[in-house]
Order: sequence, then structure tokens, then C-alpha cells
Amino acid sequence: MERIWAREHVVACIHPGWAPLHGSDAVLGSWRAILGSSDAPQVQCHDATALVLGETAFVTCIAVVRDGKLAATNVFALERGEWRLVHHQAGPVAARSESRRPPASPLN
Repeated sequence: MERIWAREHVVACIHPGWAPLHGSDAVLGSWRAILGSSDAPQVQCHDATALVLGETAFVTCIAVVRDGKLAATNVFALERGEWRLVHHQAGPVAARSESRRPPASPLN
């Protein structure tokens, strides 16, 4: 995780149910606690979409964690020519039937 997070930009992270975390120490510490745990979750990502806006980009996806689905956004910034993560946020997706899905976005 340390390799993908920004080193020069300010970073932030919001895990599901957590208060926002700011700064590399807090963000990386949270990931160490989550992924270093004996109960570390397996995560599968689906339906990733990336959009680039100059030197900033964001990726949205659905993350399947245990028995639930999370909608996640990851924001990246160019740092010395490499894309680095500056913000991650994930939250639960409400269960609903396929017939109630919103119409497809014109961006897809």
C-alpha cells in the first residue's frame, strides 16, 4: 500500500463507518491495521471506470468484501510522473433489484 499512496500530496481516506482520516501516517496506519489483521478481508473489485482530468484521475468500482458490496472511489494525482493515490472512500451499496437500476450514464 505504501507504494501506491502519494508521498508529496496531502492524502485522505474514509473507510466504511469510520471518520475521515487525513495525512500519510493516519491513512497508512489504518491500512496496516486492516490488512495486517488475522481477519483481513479478501476484496474483489468489479466494474471499474477510470476518468482522467489533467493531472488528476479517479476510479470508481464495486468492491465485494465478505458478503457485502461497497461503492468505492479512488482519486489519483500525478506525482513526479507517476499516478499516486491521494484519496480513497468506500461505502455500502444498498440492495436493490436489477429492474430498479438507474439508467446507464452517457459517460459509459
